[in-house]
Amino acid sequence: MLHFELVTPEKLVRSEEVYMVVVPGTEGDFGVLEGHAPLMSTVRDGALSVYRTQGAQPETIAIQGGFAEVNAKGLTVLAERAA
Repeated sequence: MLHFELVTPEKLVRSEEVYMVVVPGTEGDFGVLEGHAPLMSTVRDGALSVYRTQGAQPETIAIQGGFAEVNAKGLTVLAERAA
């Protein structure tokens, strides 16, 4: 499973183990699974799609701006706002 964290300047919004997250990057959407290569990207306004298990329907979370980082620990999205 992929460790996923969504953080805004005000608080930690999510911290959980998920199957996959699709991030709205400024150069296009990208999916992150466990074991993804390290990556940093800016994030455009849009919706994160969080898949809790393989084949599940995604939960969407609206975000505004920020950055996404994938490293050995998982995926962290630092968003200006999340709803």
